[in-house]
Amino acid sequence: MKLFITILLTGITTLSFGQPGADEILEKVDRNMSSENRIFESSMTIHGKRNSRTITSKTYSVGDKKAFTEYLSPPREQGTKMLKLENQLWIYSPSTDRTIQIAGHMLRQSVMGSDLSYEDMMDDRKLTDTYNAVVVGSEEMSGRKTWKLELKAKVDNVAYASRKLWVDSERFVPLREELYAKSGQLLKRSTMSDVVQIEGRWFPKTVVYKDMLKQGDGTEFKIIEIQFNQELPEYIFSKAALKR
Repeated sequence: MKLFITILLTGITTLSFGQPGADEILEKVDRNMSSENRIFESSMTIHGKRNSRTITSKTYSVGDKKAFTEYLSPPREQGTKMLKLENQLWIYSPSTDRTIQIAGHMLRQSVMGSDLSYEDMMDDRKLTDTYNAVVVGSEEMSGRKTWKLELKAKVDNVAYASRKLWVDSERFVPLREELYAKSGQLLKRSTMSDVVQIEGRWFPKTVVYKDMLKQGDGTEFKIIEIQFNQELPEYIFSKAALKR
């Protein structure tokens, strides 16, 4: 009997040491995915019901407080700019030479017909600041072992009441995410791939987003080039910069 208990306790100890806690996993994810600031060029391919189109842009961001995006192509979207300051968002349209503020229910609208909402693009807070998490198991995904986490919002001002996250157990990068409403309805799903090491951190260069309430085959977001922790000119993060 004593031998059995010893074996059982040894097994439990091994299991607990082999699996990090949920808080530790989220902290490592945040270290990979968050940064003091970043500059990146990206492409967003929207796979609609009938056809696909690709939009390219360049973004400058500081933590989760400031972001400035300029759309580079195609000609129809070229010159469109977005500015985020804290929880406020403005968009400048060169075709009308007007700047409008996106607020309230408008934040839930699709960005240029994609599977991403303005709300999705604005909320870049660390997971550890907004969610409590528990590890509910492990799964293999795309040949990688992952920890499966369930997250519950610990603040009110989040778009999704809960999430499920599959985190690469070696590189601590999410490989899949599901976003849920308070009712438990699955709203969006995303898959991450092309994970590379950049400036000492692991980062997925491709993310496919799927709004489960929309038709179409999702939106593929690709990082073309990215730099972390750069010197950014302060004038970029002003409403005056929208019309430059």
